[in-house]
Formats: sequence, structure tokens, C-alpha cells
Amino acid sequence: MTDSKPTQAPKTDAPASDLRATLNLPDTPFPMRGDLPKREPAWVQDWNSQDLYLKLREARKGAPLFVLHDGPPYANGKLHIGHALNKVLKDMIVKSRQLGGFDAQYIPGWDCHGLPIENAIEKLHGRNLGRDAMQAKSRAYATEQIEQQREDFKRLGVLGDWERPYRTMDPANEAGQIRAFKRVIERGFVYRGLKPVYWCFDCGSSLAEFEIEYADKQSDTLDVAFEADDAAALARAFGLTTLPESLASGGKKAFAVIWTTTAWTIPANQALNAHPELDYALVDTPRGLLLLAQSLVDKCLERFGLTGEVIATAKGEALRGLVFRHPLHDTVSAEEGGKYSYQRKSPLYLADYVTASDGTGIVHSAPAYGVDDFNSCVAHGLKYDDILNPVQGNGVYADELPFFGGQHIWKAVPRILEVLAQSDRLFATQKITHSYPHCWRHKTPVIYRAAAQWFVRMDEGEGVFTQDKAPKTLRQLALEAIDHTAFYPESGRARLRDMIANRPDWCISRQRSWGVPVPFFLHKDSGELHPRTMAILDQAADIVERGGIEAWSRVTPEEILGAEDAVHYTKSTDILEVWFDSGSTFWHVLGHRTGSHAKNYPNGACHAEGPEADLYLEGHDQHRGWFHSSLLLGCAIYGRAPYKGLLTHGFATDGQGRKMSKSLGNTVEPQSVTSKLGAEIVRLWVAATDYSGDLNIDDKILARVVDAYRRVRNTLRFLLANVSDFNPATDAVPLAEMLEIDRWALARAGELQADILRHYDAYEFHPVVGKLQVFCSEDLGAFYLDVLKDRLYTTAPKSLARRSAQTALWQISHAMLRWMAPFLSFTAEEAWPVLAGSANRGSIFMETYWPFTSPDEALLAKWARIRAIRELANKEIEAVRGTGAVGASLQATLAITAGPDDAALLRSLGEDLKFVTITSAATVVDGEHLAITVTPSTAPKCERCWHYREDVGAHGDHPTLCGRCVSNLHGDGEARHIA
Repeated sequence: MTDSKPTQAPKTDAPASDLRATLNLPDTPFPMRGDLPKREPAWVQDWNSQDLYLKLREARKGAPLFVLHDGPPYANGKLHIGHALNKVLKDMIVKSRQLGGFDAQYIPGWDCHGLPIENAIEKLHGRNLGRDAMQAKSRAYATEQIEQQREDFKRLGVLGDWERPYRTMDPANEAGQIRAFKRVIERGFVYRGLKPVYWCFDCGSSLAEFEIEYADKQSDTLDVAFEADDAAALARAFGLTTLPESLASGGKKAFAVIWTTTAWTIPANQALNAHPELDYALVDTPRGLLLLAQSLVDKCLERFGLTGEVIATAKGEALRGLVFRHPLHDTVSAEEGGKYSYQRKSPLYLADYVTASDGTGIVHSAPAYGVDDFNSCVAHGLKYDDILNPVQGNGVYADELPFFGGQHIWKAVPRILEVLAQSDRLFATQKITHSYPHCWRHKTPVIYRAAAQWFVRMDEGEGVFTQDKAPKTLRQLALEAIDHTAFYPESGRARLRDMIANRPDWCISRQRSWGVPVPFFLHKDSGELHPRTMAILDQAADIVERGGIEAWSRVTPEEILGAEDAVHYTKSTDILEVWFDSGSTFWHVLGHRTGSHAKNYPNGACHAEGPEADLYLEGHDQHRGWFHSSLLLGCAIYGRAPYKGLLTHGFATDGQGRKMSKSLGNTVEPQSVTSKLGAEIVRLWVAATDYSGDLNIDDKILARVVDAYRRVRNTLRFLLANVSDFNPATDAVPLAEMLEIDRWALARAGELQADILRHYDAYEFHPVVGKLQVFCSEDLGAFYLDVLKDRLYTTAPKSLARRSAQTALWQISHAMLRWMAPFLSFTAEEAWPVLAGSANRGSIFMETYWPFTSPDEALLAKWARIRAIRELANKEIEAVRGTGAVGASLQATLAITAGPDDAALLRSLGEDLKFVTITSAATVVDGEHLAITVTPSTAPKCERCWHYREDVGAHGDHPTLCGRCVSNLHGDGEARHIA
């Protein structure tokens, strides 16, 4: 198909001795070699210099709007292959919609605030920077990172508004976030509370659910005894008059035994919990009377190395109100321990979260360090001010904590075990490895830690300064929004629904410097917000819009509140967490009236019900990240999601499916692939791989992608070369006058296009790539173009036969460029001026999909059967070629025996049957079953068309030519009707 090399233009008046010059050989400036690494940068530069993105917007002005809202990559570090995967997917979707006639807008963005940048600055400049210095250096650092990433994204061929991106650190966007925050407050969702939240010692701040990942951790388990404070009450709970060898007579002591994996929480214990419906046993052992879940008695005694006898049982409900002593009760006096003295009591509460699946069936409660513990203690009347919280933000116990003060909690565990053992309260300990929450940035273990934070409430409750209360809870609104969202793939729906259904309230405050402020003033005594808080939020947003968050940092309480009020209030130094940053971008990017990018959406991505994107697209980890926070904020503000659809993709992994890491040496850098093979290869890899799972990549996989690219490029080159002398204005043949096989080719292309567009509408790319390759290799290369070569090369240049073929090829070329443009953007753009001509120097992306007429189903069915018979004929010819009886298929003569239907089908081709089978002669014989006989032709070979024909030399002036070549060169030309 592609072995013919470009030569000079056809010459029908050449001397007979120069037969090659009489052929219409293909000719095109479109090179066989892509030379992508060298040529692609020129296209990037050209797109930039002509501001192609704005030209595309002008070209689609007034068209239906399509908005893919960019989930902002973090402005830190150079791009990795996951970034490339994500941005290329987005680019393919936007371009496919652009070609579909939409005003397909894409404003790239960056997430600029948050801890990773602060960490980078601290590594460069130390940990003791003031807020002003941290903010200035963070802004400069993020700006540098964005510039580097932007150039890499552009090099990948991603088209977007690169000169006008959105950045969460742009003052207008920072102000927009404050205004969005105000609206969430108005809707009644924001409150301040003391609650245990995930806390990272390395971050020095609380973490959101989205920022947690689980990894194995080794911990010490311990069974710890809490002595009963009232023996008589314990006896009554079990229906006993008194305990055996009662405490009063100096006999055995009684203990409730707990099991935990968090030894560091024991110093902060303030209660015990049992399940009201569980059966509990009082067990007599050499070490005392032990209170245990009845079903766990045997396991516990084995673990403790004790023998024992159950002397009484009772339901957990009967234990309500019992009081026990802290295990270190007798080690330090109240005076020595102060507020952290261990001379305190641990009341036993009833709680449904207690189980008897492991441990002892009794749970110790340190309310500062566990959500269930906190809720249980508060529900039973423990006041916030009485909750003990000796663990500081850096993970070190407060100095005044007896025995362990000043020690880091992880390093203090051996000492805790030692002191418990010395106090005769440690019954057992062993090491285990278990799944444990870690910070996804630092990969270090986190804890729950009670802290006064600002929360977005998921369920019923009061918010601060509610003015326009939402009609439903945020959880209800979010779950309903999920039902109205399209998911690609559909499995994402259940995943997001489960996360929303079970998530706790959202802690939105952080104790850092580089981020959008929580612009509150708190009363120094009561902790209450200033009564003018809502007006202050507006004032803060205006200040930030003029000067960025730095301007708010410099503002004094006196400037906002006045001198009289300022002395009574403290200015909050908290910032909104980074997920609030990215989750609220729809507010100030998707055309909101207060946003800096409203001008970019003239057709109204923002409407009466608020901004709405057609699609959000990110990795599947963003069900708990950007998708999640955007959903909550959209529902909090507008009562619905800010998107119509969610698309998730897998992660880039190596050829064996392993996660990429520098230690394994299996990373693939997009910059390296682009410089060696070209960005098209990265793009084709993305398009050709099913993104619903992880996407494997390595050198071998890329080599296969390169081969696939070459096949498509060679097909495209053949098409362009054979329409190089075709002028559609003067040479195009009406569909009704075209040869039948050409009409079939257009019908097949139209059928394929309909299929491709269905895939594009569903954001599916790998089926498009697969079907395009099959079309190039099977429909075109192995059939249509193979059949067509004789007609293209040998008939008169301006004959109906040749112009009919060129009309089909010209339309197929146009269609094919549009099909491949979303993923092979550089190649399509390179080929476009070759096809469109020098008069059209625009971009392929200005165009729309080719307007094929509805496919002729009868014609498609007819030629499907003809192709099947041709395949059988080819197999028979190959078998004969194996014997050496014939060389090329043109040396063969076919006799096809066929039943009535097939015979009629083949006879409808007339004399053109031989062209379809690419033989020199083919006849149809009536019979019952399909059978094909191949015999070598005995006719001489025409030196021009290479057909074996009896009329070779029949014309005296042309002794080496057949009659059809003589007619094509010097007469009226041969008549072709079908092929």
C-alpha cells in the first residue's frame, strides 16, 4: 500500500519507453518519517504565537458551551507521567468536543497554597520564618513551579488558555474563596468545635479525611487493669451480695481489663466503655477478679498467662455507672501531677461501638484522641474544658505530665509499658503489625487529636451566623447530587456515595501560614465571634482582592474593629485547608460574577443556579479529594454538585503493573519520552490504553506505540499523496456518479465515524484508536487501497474512474484527520495544510467532523460479503503461490463456484471482479457451495499495469502494453463501473 515512492507529477504524454512516467504515482510533501521531537516544538510555538486558543473561541462564538473544569495540579515539582496522563486525557476530551462543534473551553489551573510548598520553603530557608516571609517566599516559589510545569504541559500539545490560567493564589481567587466561605456560613453549615481530628506532627496541623492513607505500622498491644473504685457496686452489678474475699477484708482486688494498641493514650484516659447488650463475666484469677467479655474469657486468660473461674455474669447494661481508677492512680499525688494527676476516676459508660471481636470487650476512652471516645464522653456530660489533651502539636507530651512529660509519644511507649508493669497494672503486651492511618504527604503515622477547629457540618445542627439555612443536611444534599451525576466509569458512583454516607464533619481550618485566611475575630474571654463577622468577611475579601492574602496578614484588629473593640478580640491566624481552595474553584473560575475569569465564559457557565461544569476529570483517588470537596461545597452553596459528570482514570504504572518509584528505578519521565520519541507517542499511549484501570508504561510498551503510530502515519501519507493533484472545487464527483466501491468506502467511513463519535461522547478513547488502526490496516490497507492502486495509478489522471477514487480518498482524509486530531494533534495539524491547501492556513481544530451522509446499509452488507469471499480467494492464491505456480496475485486466474445468491452478487461486479480480487481474470461458475480454483495465467504481462492479458501487444505502436493501458494513455480510457 505504501511502498510506492513519491516521484514527479504524472505525464501521459511521455515516450512509450518511459512507462513509469505515464503512471499517476503518489506525491506529497508530507514526509514518511515523523521526526516528532524536532518538528513538534515548532507547532507549539506556532500555536502560542497566533494565540490559537482565542482564535478557537472566536470560531465557536455562539456555539453550545462545553466546559471541562481543570482539577488543579499542585504547583510543586516537575511533571511526572501521571501529570501527562491526566492533562492529555483532558486535552483529548476538549478537542473532541471542539471538533464536535462545541465552544469547548479549557482554562488550566494550579493549586498554589498549602503545606507542601511551606515544607519546601522550610527546607530552603529554615523552620523559623515569620508569616510575612513564609507567604512571600511561598508565592515566589509557586510562581516558579507553575512556569516550569506550564511549558511542559504545552510541549505535550495541550491546548488551553495558558496565558490566562487560574491560580488559587491569584488575589481575585483568594477573595472569591472567602466569599464562598461566607456563603457556606450563611447556609448554616459552619461551626466551631472541639473534636478529635487527624493530626500530623510533621505538618503541625490537622488533616482532612482526604489527606489520609493507610500503611502498615508496628505497635505494642497492651492489656491494662483499671481497679474498681467501689467493690460493693461491682458486686451488685453482678447480682452478688459481696465479692469473694472482699476488698474490705483485704482480699483480692477487682479490675476491669482493657486492650489497646495505642499505649500513648493511657495517660489521657478518662473513662471506660462497655456494650449494653454484651454478656460480661467476673473471673476469679490469682491476680484478682477480672471484668471481661464472657466470650473472650478463655482468650484473655491465655494471653495473660492465668487460670481462672467465672463466678458471675451480667449484661453490659448492668455495669452502667460503675467507677474505676486510672491504672496509675497510686503513683503520683494530685499535688504532684496537677491537672494531669493520675489520681482520677474512670467511669464506665455504655457505647454501641464496643465489640467482642477482639481485646477484652471493654474499651478505654481518651476523649482527646478518638472520635468514638470523644462522642461517648461528651454525651455522658464531660465538658470540653475538662478533656485532657497532654499531647502537643509536635507529638511531645506536655512537660507537666508525670513520668512522660517532654517525651515524644512514639518514643515514650516503652516507658509507659515499664511504669504500668511497675504499678502491677500491665497484664500482657506484644508487638503487632496492623494497618494504620498515615499522612499522605509525609508518609508518617498520624493520630486523632482534639483541637478547636472550624468544621462544615454534615448532619443536623446549628451553624454560626446562619442567614439562609439550607432545606436539607449537607449529607442529604450531597447524596442526592450523586444520583444526578454521570460517572465514567459507573463504578465511581458507589465509591463516592460510600465516602459521603460515612464521612464525619469536615474540618476546614489549618494552623499554617500559606493559605487563604479564616478572617475571624474571637472574643478573648468567651471565644465568641465578633457580631460583625459577616460584614468583616466582605471587608476581608475586598482587602485580599486588592492585595492578596498578604494584605490581610498585615491588617491589625484596630483597623477592622476599631480601638475600643480590638482590645477584647483576637485575630484568628488559621487558614482554610487546601481542599477548600481547590474545591471552591468553581465559584470564581466558572464564570461567577465575582470571579476573575467570568469574561472567559461569555455563554454562561454560570447561570441562575450557579456555576456548573460539564465534566471534572482526575485520578480515582480524587473521589476522596477534589471531587469530594467540590461536591460538598457545591451542595453547601447551591444545593447541587458543580459538575454534570465525573471521570476517573487509573495511575501510571510500570510494564509489570508496579507503582513507579525512584528506588525501583522504574519511573518514566514524560520529558524524556517527548525528547526521544515525541509527545505524540505519549498522547497515543494515553489514548490507546484503557484508562479505567491503571496504565502500564515502559520502553517495550512505548516501542509498540511507536509501531502503531507509524502505521497510521503511513496510511495518512498514502491518502495525502494520492489526492495531491485533486481540486475538490473542480474535480469532485457527485456521490451518485461515483464507482460503487468508492461509495462503499464512504459508507464504511461514515459508519466508522458514527461509531467513533459515540465513543467520544462517552469519553472513550482506546476503542477509537483500536478501530482507527483496524480501519487503516484492514478496511483501507488490506482491501480498499489495495484494490484502488490500479485505478489510481493506471487510469487517465482526469478520468471519472480516478476522480471518483480521489473524491472518496479526499473525504476519508478529511474525516480521518478529525478522528485522530484529539490524540494525534501534532500529526493532524501537520497534515492539515497539505490536505486543505495553502489557501487554508488555519488549524484542524477550527473544523468540525466531516458531514457524511447516512451510511447505505445495503451497500455495506453487500461489500461485507464480497470481502469475505475475497478473503477466501486470497487464501487459495497464497496456497498456490506456496507451490511456486504463481508469483503475484495478478498472475492468477480465478474460477469462483458459488450458490445462487453469491453468484448473483459476484456477477453484479461484471468485469471489475478481477480488480476486486486483484487478479488478471475472474469468472463465476454456478454451483451449490462456494469453491475457488486458482490457475496460472497463460497470457502475456503488460509492462505498464502488470496485468496478464491476451491483448498485450495488440496495438502495433505499443507492443508491450495491454489494450486497457493503450486506451487509458491514448484513447477514451477504460470504462470502470464498480471498482
